[in-house]
Amino acid sequence: MHIWVDADACPAVIKEILFRAAERTKTHTTLVANHSMRVPVTQYVNLLQVSKGFDIADNEIVKRVKKNDLVITSDIPLAAEVLEEGAFALSPRGEKFTENNIKQILNMRDFMDTMRSSGVEMSGGPAKLNSTDKQTFANAIDSLLAQHRS
Repeated sequence: MHIWVDADACPAVIKEILFRAAERTKTHTTLVANHSMRVPVTQYVNLLQVSKGFDIADNEIVKRVKKNDLVITSDIPLAAEVLEEGAFALSPRGEKFTENNIKQILNMRDFMDTMRSSGVEMSGGPAKLNSTDKQTFANAIDSLLAQHRS
């Protein structure tokens, strides 16, 4: 298993959890971003910097992902694409995207986009990441990595 991180929008605290998990489980992890960022000095974590542009990082992840890899993203269309490739997808809040739930999540995303473009006031975005979200993510990543080792 290889972990791919849609790193431009991934919260720093989630990256730190991933860095520790990668080192602990010896799982190669690649952060894909269109700007430079700090990564720890370890053989298990690296940064793949891509050019700036719409969906450049997402397209690079889809191009490189393999069956049973794990992608960390809050981008719903990217999650749908990697699921089609046979990979796993997990949000930074620990939500597992699956073949069973991705269509419903995509439909809700599209509905909200339609509402916003129609001029309907939609208040705010997602809530700020809290300690429960961090713990949910940490538990989900540990569970997925343990399943893969079994």
